[in-house]
Amino acid sequence: MPQQPQPASFGLDDFGLDDRMRLFGYVTADNRLAYLWVLRAFDAARSSYQVVLHTSEVSVTLAGLADMHRECPDPAALELPRLLDALVDWGVLDRSQDGARAATLAEYRNRHSVYQFTEAGYRAHRAVESVLAAGLDDSTLSRLVFADLLADLKALAAANTAGDAEEVYRKLNRLDRALADVAERAARFYHMLGDLGRTHDVRPEVFLSHKDALLAHLRDFHDELQRYTPRLREAVFEVEETGLERLIEAAAEADERLFATPAERVADWHRRWAGLRSWLAPAGAGPSEADRLSGATMAAIGDVLALLRRVTEARRGGVSRESQLRHLAAWFAGTGSEASAHALFDVVFGLGAPRHAGVAHADPEAIPGRLSWWDAPAVELSRTLVQSGRLPGQGNGRPARVDRADSSRRALRERQVAEERRQAEAAGRLIGTGADDKLDAAQTAALRRLLDIALAARNNQKDRPLAAAAFGVRLTLTPVPGRFTTVETEDGRLHLDGYALTVDKAAHTAAV
Repeated sequence: MPQQPQPASFGLDDFGLDDRMRLFGYVTADNRLAYLWVLRAFDAARSSYQVVLHTSEVSVTLAGLADMHRECPDPAALELPRLLDALVDWGVLDRSQDGARAATLAEYRNRHSVYQFTEAGYRAHRAVESVLAAGLDDSTLSRLVFADLLADLKALAAANTAGDAEEVYRKLNRLDRALADVAERAARFYHMLGDLGRTHDVRPEVFLSHKDALLAHLRDFHDELQRYTPRLREAVFEVEETGLERLIEAAAEADERLFATPAERVADWHRRWAGLRSWLAPAGAGPSEADRLSGATMAAIGDVLALLRRVTEARRGGVSRESQLRHLAAWFAGTGSEASAHALFDVVFGLGAPRHAGVAHADPEAIPGRLSWWDAPAVELSRTLVQSGRLPGQGNGRPARVDRADSSRRALRERQVAEERRQAEAAGRLIGTGADDKLDAAQTAALRRLLDIALAARNNQKDRPLAAAAFGVRLTLTPVPGRFTTVETEDGRLHLDGYALTVDKAAHTAAV
């Protein structure tokens, strides 16, 4: 049978992207506060079930808001018709004509416009209001939600077993909203911690006043998350055992979205369940989103403690970034000339012009002027110019004498060779040393050096011998369970637990 065409969805989907962006045009307009309060008047009337307003009714509502809020402008000082028409042009409001409101023939003949929110305009206004009303109280982690999630998962499994499609839809929809709220709250909370860490130098009292509450909040949330994570994972598995496909089909069947096709609803609920499962019980061996949230919480606790330590040390010492910047600003303000200010800037920030940028090529005509510096051949620079900013021979007209210090280098080399010979002789005397022999200081130093090389190369396989070769000898540590090797030295006893120690010749490591 030929497949029936699916009905096209409509509503806000037909509202173009450019039209949606223009909804926020009033936010950046010159008279944006007046536009905001006009829309608040429509919102206040809507809360009283008055959707359609005339210009005079908008003025009356604005007057009521002005009595309660000092920042609300006086409606008598506003050009309400012009403001309303601009909001209509942006798509925030819808304008229509209502002749029934006319009381006289003259009013009927004149334009009698009434206004109301468009659906997209109301959502744009609520989005702006949510940004304006955002505060620290919104940036909190909800630790009580985990018990509700567990109870909803248990009820979802029971509803799917009983075949109650409406209850499956309600519980699954509630779980989806709850997890979305947890993710959004966590994102806002950790972003708030980042902002607090970046602004602690400007307002340390804000952080100090909230530090105890922050640490207690993070600790309680982490404890609840750790306690409920394994139980939530088991609850997800119990839900899937009741039949995942039947669960999705039941939720899609009870879904009340009229303008979505059955296939679209099934696909949407599949996507929602996949997101829920990735949060609580991912299919692979990787960590779940709940595990990642737990790790982020522990990292946040460490960041708060580190920030507390920095703030405390800064307040104790009286030096902070704020005080440093204030002193620096005072220095700049006290400079007598612009040249002095530039010199102070170069000293403080360590900035200056690149010293090698003004060096010309030996044969400038050999390089075309249109050639990019990236493709042009490099210019040879002297070491003195790069390191100290002085050209070769600058100061006395001739290159400075290079002091190679041959005698000092020769003396250092002789001491190095003598030290290597002394270590080689001491290491050679380790060969044939018995258990009752006492090692001198040089032999002990050589033995410790060989032990350090051998132990540094060990891995997790404890049953393999360890070896190190240097100074013409080879040291071998052979694992022997229960063996306790003791080496007598002038400074005391050196114990090796579980290893047998042997020292042999290794001619290929002898110094030449």
